Amino acid sequence: MTGDLQSWVGRKRIVADEMAAPLVRRMAALTDRADVSCARGAPVPNHWLCMLFDDAAPQAALGPDGHPATGDFLPPVPLPRRMLGGRRLDYRAPVRVGDDLTRETEIAAITPKVGRSGAMIFVMLRHTIGGPDGVVAVEEQDIAYLEPKRDAPAPREKPMEVPVAAWRDAFAPDPVMLFRYSALAFNGHRIHYDADYARDVEGYPALVVNGGVTTLFLLEAALRRAPGAAVRSYEARTMAPLFCGRTATLCGDGGTLWAEDEAGAMALRITARIR
Repeated sequence: MTGDLQSWVGRKRIVADEMAAPLVRRMAALTDRADVSCARGAPVPNHWLCMLFDDAAPQAALGPDGHPATGDFLPPVPLPRRMLGGRRLDYRAPVRVGDDLTRETEIAAITPKVGRSGAMIFVMLRHTIGGPDGVVAVEEQDIAYLEPKRDAPAPREKPMEVPVAAWRDAFAPDPVMLFRYSALAFNGHRIHYDADYARDVEGYPALVVNGGVTTLFLLEAALRRAPGAAVRSYEARTMAPLFCGRTATLCGDGGTLWAEDEAGAMALRITARIR
């Protein structure tokens, strides 16, 4: 089956969007940023591009998990669960309120693997975002497709060594934060807002904190310590999920940022260039 999937590599799709003032206003509210203007032509933080280019699939085209069903643009991977395993972003030009933008997405690679939880298939998407003056950003995303949740817990891998943090912020994502982020990005993945589905179908103990939420607040925490700076590029890797209602901590030391779960284990790590 994975051999058949390789024919999907190279497929492309273009989506248009606008850095609209209402979106900027809502993101500023979500992140408690009173310093960001919504006036047309005002600069927007680079990393806020994450709220654009949703799939906006019709209701009839959604899968049981709330994501667009595979087999349209995304390949028909025969594994039911999905998560974002990592992403790499390089920002090349500023974005301003009112900018018309396009994103060309290419299926760059499809790679089967075997992990702690069983068979996995990684689909790498490469996004090229263009604006009025050329390329704004290039992003690569690694989407991991997983087997159904097992009754027995997966063997735990050796935890990544946690660095000594130069700063630490408490992080307590609640259902309202997760809902507002999902609504802003039009992300229908039910594990982030439907607690019954997350628990009974996918086997999680609580709502799963979207990795995009953790990434957003890690970058915001780093920027608070670097007035006037902007995120120029970053690479993020997800090691383990964070769960709603459980204490977490945002940490950093220079360009190395990470989130720790309630046990102090690293759940997400970012290497960022901020200046």
